[in-house]
Amino acid sequence: MLRFLSRARFLILGTACLCLTLHLSAAAAPAPKRLTAILNAYPPEMDAMIKEFGLRDGGFTEQRLKGFRYYLGHVEGQDVVVFETGMSLVNAAMALQLALDHLPVARVLFAGVAGGTDPSLQVGDVVIPEKWAYHCEAAYFNPSPDGRSWLPARYFKQRLPNFGMIFPDDAEAIRADRDKFEPTPFFPADPGLLALARRAVEKLGPIRYGAPAREITVLVGGVGVTGTVFVDNREYRKFLRSTWEARCTDMESAAYAHVCYTNEIPFLAVRALSDLAGGQGEGEVNAADDNEHGTSENAVRVLRAILRELPPQPESGS
Repeated sequence: MLRFLSRARFLILGTACLCLTLHLSAAAAPAPKRLTAILNAYPPEMDAMIKEFGLRDGGFTEQRLKGFRYYLGHVEGQDVVVFETGMSLVNAAMALQLALDHLPVARVLFAGVAGGTDPSLQVGDVVIPEKWAYHCEAAYFNPSPDGRSWLPARYFKQRLPNFGMIFPDDAEAIRADRDKFEPTPFFPADPGLLALARRAVEKLGPIRYGAPAREITVLVGGVGVTGTVFVDNREYRKFLRSTWEARCTDMESAAYAHVCYTNEIPFLAVRALSDLAGGQGEGEVNAADDNEHGTSENAVRVLRAILRELPPQPESGS
């Protein structure tokens, strides 16, 4: 019996020492660096980042999660994770939330292409919107019997103009400082990142694009809109411009901004215009396929200039 008690005391003491050792080892281990997440949506945008950041040159390590590939390394003094989310809203939200759940991401930046909806802008120009809206969050209603109007459901309170049977509505969002979902017309870009973007653009040298080459315009501010459709329709393009004063339309940015809004993480998107969303000349075919690689490079080049303005991230947990 005494031997049993002695052995028990020994086991208890040994377990306590082991737990203390593990605790001290964990406390002594350095906290992981906070990461700047750099996103793109599809291969031409990823190709531009591979080229600009040297993702395949040995300076990055690759992690895989649920099929997504996350590349960790350093760009312009920043600890970064670069990844392709896939196109459209669900892929965009899924890939970003996975990264936020498994990596110490401090802020989120995107670079890629979009369709232009501001008639003053041309293919190759770059826009960095200050807020994002969903243009496809909508209800579709029947026409009235006389065909002169529409028959909205009783629940629907129209706030925005409609485009035929399509009646846009606000998305709903939730976050830690709310106890329920609430209508959220816009999801903001981070004010601090916008300020750094303005500073970066002031320092940015000329970027030339096209044939014949011209110096592109880079604009910070305004509105971007996102939906699950590729917009190549002149009249709907005008509708996006008149309803939201949109400068561009894409298929992911509002989803990224929405995820960052809920997680309370700074977000900024850089979009270069690969096409004019239906605003090309009469009878001309949309030229996005011809421009997606070159304009992706424009966006990534502007993004890199913004990275140069970012302060270094503190250690995680500090």
